[in-house]
Parts: sequence; structure tokens; C-alpha cells
Amino acid sequence: MGKVTGFLEFQRLQEASEAPELRKKHYKEFVVHLSDAEAKVQGARCMDCGIPFCNSGCPVNNIIPDWNDLVYNGNYKEALDNAHSTNNFPEFTGKVCPAPCEAACTLAFNDKAVGIKSIEHFIAAKGWENGWIVPQPPAVKTGKKVAIVGSGPAGLAAAQQLARVGHDVTVFEKNDRIGGLLRYGIPDFKMEKSHIDRRVEQMKAEGVTFRTGVLVGKDFPANITNWAKETISVEQINKEFDAVVIAGGAEVPRDLPVPGRELKGVHFAMEFLPQQNKVNAGDKVKDQIMATGKHVVVIGGGDTGSDCVGTSNRHGAASVAQFELLPQPPETENKPLVWPYWPTKLRTSSSHEEGCERDWAVATKRLEGKNGKVEKLIGARVEWKDGKMQEVPNSEFEMKADLVLLAMGFVSPVQTVLDAFGIDKDARGNAKATTDGDGCYKTSVAKVFAAGDMRRGQSLVVWAIREGRQCARAVDEFLMGSSVLPR
Repeated sequence: MGKVTGFLEFQRLQEASEAPELRKKHYKEFVVHLSDAEAKVQGARCMDCGIPFCNSGCPVNNIIPDWNDLVYNGNYKEALDNAHSTNNFPEFTGKVCPAPCEAACTLAFNDKAVGIKSIEHFIAAKGWENGWIVPQPPAVKTGKKVAIVGSGPAGLAAAQQLARVGHDVTVFEKNDRIGGLLRYGIPDFKMEKSHIDRRVEQMKAEGVTFRTGVLVGKDFPANITNWAKETISVEQINKEFDAVVIAGGAEVPRDLPVPGRELKGVHFAMEFLPQQNKVNAGDKVKDQIMATGKHVVVIGGGDTGSDCVGTSNRHGAASVAQFELLPQPPETENKPLVWPYWPTKLRTSSSHEEGCERDWAVATKRLEGKNGKVEKLIGARVEWKDGKMQEVPNSEFEMKADLVLLAMGFVSPVQTVLDAFGIDKDARGNAKATTDGDGCYKTSVAKVFAAGDMRRGQSLVVWAIREGRQCARAVDEFLMGSSVLPR
């Protein structure tokens, strides 16, 4: 490595960010990427450990020690090429990935991990600032046509890879803009949507066709975001295309079956978050769900719940509380027990820093209100014994709640899409498709493949990119007999 003793000399540096009270006044990104000097120092901390567990900890297998060394030596263009060799969109993951690579970092075993995510953010920013990220159209066209259903990170990664080897790729998206859950699931203050827009322009120049507002199939569930203005049948898709990739997101939310669920003011997170993203894009939203002046309760302790917290604070909520059913995790993990795997530990997001009352081991018993509108939540403490949840006696309490947001995860992809193609599903309702052997990413239906959330269920952006890339290779092999795309 460029600085053999760097990990002994330098401390981990967090990226600078705007103060919570200031950033709550807007919806723009507030994290600033490292300066050249700061990136050099952070790259120097990579310790040449011999067996870089960060590579395997990263779902796309980024070649992290190499790019750390390249950044340390100021070879930013080579670092960008390195990042792009495994990841089509390092600016996405550099902003929203939870960085499992850092949990696997050898230095993290007894010190703070190398700032891998901040270095990736820096590399991608350098690429755009210097005009190094340009279209890569194919030299030769194959004449084969591929349909991609869904324009989230899995669909975009698959589309870009397939277009670059010469296939005619068409991406179908039911909503009005490209990006899937990247567009309408992630708030702008975590990732502004201009990052998606410029990748879309790059892909258009590479030959990808995007069709928005088009629903594939029919009978779409009413509680799932769907702004389609036209439909296309599965029969037409199969007739027009030589291969199909199903790459939609896991959009079916987990519900809360308690008395009072039907009251007004109780909404799924994915009813609440997409509306604000549309407003930020300049659209008018009829009857937008607003937290302004309200006592907000977010049920669910994950990233989606955190996003609801940040958005509610920006609306000007009177108070924001977030409940989690599971016990509070430890502040630090037992590293000898869990390293290099992703640990269970207390995580405080930037949205929590902006103001939120958090509580754990809390179950919602019922919701109450007047005139059909929610006014309070009745909860109780719970404890876990032998993996089973029990209510703590005499622990029932009530909390004022004008707006209740359900952010308890997603149970599966939309079933009607899979049913329209007649695809076999696993026990969790995902498309049944293996990632091994000759049938890699193939579904039970001829020439139809599945990747991302559609195949693996709710997961990370980085996992979606991995699956989209690998699925693209499988499709290319299916169409051409062999492939030069990376596995």
C-alpha cells in the first residue's frame, strides 16, 4: 500500500455535514465529500492486510484496497475505472449504502474501519466533476432485444450492462420517472435525484430506451405506488423481446393488524415518502400527507422508518417518535464473535440526530381516535424469552398520535407482476430463480429472468446492483452462447 504505517498514524475522518438545525430547513443533500488531502489520508489507513475481507463483505466485490491505494497516490481516474469495474453506480452506493465492507474491514476488528464509503463517494464525485463518466456505446449491435421490467438499481445495472454488449434494451417503469425505489423510496436529503437523471442520460446515449408510465400486466394492488398511464401485456412483451428481466422492487409493505388501523392518519411509509419526492421534483400532489404541526409516530426501526423521521422533521412536525418491536441492540458489537459479518448494534442515523424520541421493545396494541381520525396510540412494553415475545404486565401506555407511519419492512415483490408471467415463486413470494449453475437467474418461464428484490426479497441497493450485473451476464450467455460481461 502507499502508506504501510498509515493505519497507525491517521484517524478515521467522518465526512463534513451541515448542522441538523440548518439542514432540516431543506431537502437537499447535506454531506460534503472529502477533499483531496482528506481522501489521501483516509486511503493511507488501508493496512495491506493480506486477506482483504472488505472485498467479500461488499456484495459487488469492489476491489477496495486497490482503489484506496490509487486515491492515496492521487490516481483518481484509475480509481474510478476500478470502481466501475465492479459497480455501475458508485455514486449511489457512496451515498446510501450502509457499508457492509466497513464492518468486514480488518482494521475494524480493534480500531475504526477504513472510511471506505467516504472514499467511494469521493471517487464518484471526482469522476463527474472531471467529466470522466461518459457514455460507452457498443461497437457492434447484436440485433437481440431485451425487456427490463423495473427501473430501480437492479434494472438499471442490468440494462446498462446489456446495452454495452450490443443488445437493444427497453426499460419499462410504471411510475412517471426512472429510478424505482431509488427515486421514490429514498428522500432527496439522502440522495438527490439529479444523480439518477444523469445516469439515465448516459444510458440513453448508450442505446437504452426508457418507457415510463407503463405497467406490465394488470390488476395492480391499490396500496402500491403506481402512476402508469398505459399497460402492456405479457403476451406482447414475450412477442417483441428475445429475453425479459423482471427487476422490480419489494413493494408490498408489512401491515399492522390492530384495532384502529382503518382510522384516517394511519399510512404506510411508502404512501408518505414518494409524495414528498414528487413535490421536490416540482409536481403538485393532491391531498399530500403532511406532518406539519402533528405528533408523528413511526412504527418500525429500520432505514425506511428513519427516512420518515427525517421527512417529518422537515415538514415541521410537533414531535416525532419511533418505535421498534425488538429490544434495543448494544451500542458496540462483540467483534470477536461477529467480525467480519454485519453486526447487530445500535445505529443512529442523520435523521435521528435531527430530533426523534426512540424506543425499543414496544408493541402497538391499538389505535384510537374520534370522528374517524387517529388521535392516540396505545402501546405496551414487551420482552423476548426463548425467541418469543411476551407483554410486560402493567406496561400499557398511550401516546398522542396525529399521524402514524407504518415502516415495518416489505414482505415481497408485487405478486400480480409475477403471476402475469406465470413465474414460480418461493415460500416468501419471490420469483424462484437460482444464482448458481447453468440456470443462473432463470425463472420457471422460458427466456424470463429475475434479479434484485424480485428474486431475493427486500434488500440493499448494492445487492440490487450485484444481481442486475450478474443477471445481465446470464441473459447475454442465453442470447449469445457466451459472454464477456463480468460474473
